[in-house]
Amino acid sequence: MSDKQKGFFYAITGPVLWGFSGSIAQYLFTQESIPTHWIVGIRLLFAGLLLVIWCYFVDSKELFAILKKPRYIVQLLAFGLLGMLPAQYTYFMAIKYGNAPTATVLQFLGPLFIIIYISLRKLQLPRRIDMISIVLALLGTFLLVTHGHLNKLMLSPAAILWGVGAGISQASYTLLPRGLLKRFDARIVTGWSMLLGGIVFAPFANLGQVPQLNLKALVCIIFIVTGGTMFSYLFYLQSLNFLTPSTTGMLSAFEPLTATILSVTILNTKISGAELIGALLILGITFLQALPPNLFNLKSRYKKAHSPD
Repeated sequence: MSDKQKGFFYAITGPVLWGFSGSIAQYLFTQESIPTHWIVGIRLLFAGLLLVIWCYFVDSKELFAILKKPRYIVQLLAFGLLGMLPAQYTYFMAIKYGNAPTATVLQFLGPLFIIIYISLRKLQLPRRIDMISIVLALLGTFLLVTHGHLNKLMLSPAAILWGVGAGISQASYTLLPRGLLKRFDARIVTGWSMLLGGIVFAPFANLGQVPQLNLKALVCIIFIVTGGTMFSYLFYLQSLNFLTPSTTGMLSAFEPLTATILSVTILNTKISGAELIGALLILGITFLQALPPNLFNLKSRYKKAHSPD
């Protein structure tokens, strides 16, 4: 297997596992009545612990170096409590009040909020390609929540709010750890942030009150913690060794694709044509943001094409 083939394998397997995780969470909420808070707490705490243990055997010196400077600890806490924890919690709440496909797609609104944040921070209008992304996001969200009907919502207000919250949290999840990721391995940053987020969230998750779990529910929870969190993230990171970030970003579309297929075929979730179009428009943001920045700058391309050699 060539390096490129390995990259595609890792880049596709990671999102597929995330998609499985979302659909399994929907099953646990709807069929097994497992509390959302409890699942989020278990996922953060144990997935973070497993990643920290993994990193200890890989590079124990670097693992604890991140805890030796106050500024790193502050950044880690900020990422864990304002990025990692909200991203996990809002996503699962969106699944609880809606379904896995729509929650996963609305999570892909993250680039839209990053565009808005950067524009406000720099006090300048978005680029042309960003404006196109904004239009696609708004139109796609409209179709997703209304199914094309102008006079009614097809998703509950709670599902919409938590879904948009998942998109905002995804933006903060992307922006907050940039400084740490320049200095430390992403596995270390993610492991500690999950563990810290899980510890802080534990009292609210009532982890001591374990719900009644049959064997199927227990297997599902183990998969969410391991395959749907730790291994999916490790596969995604591994893909970056062989592919560009833009390519892996586009291949992350396999996450909502997987969640949709599983929800429709196994959980009997009904998906309308308008929903599919809306989802494709929102996912199109990821593809647009991966394109060359000057692709839509027609004036620049004209000058370059007609400039003397």
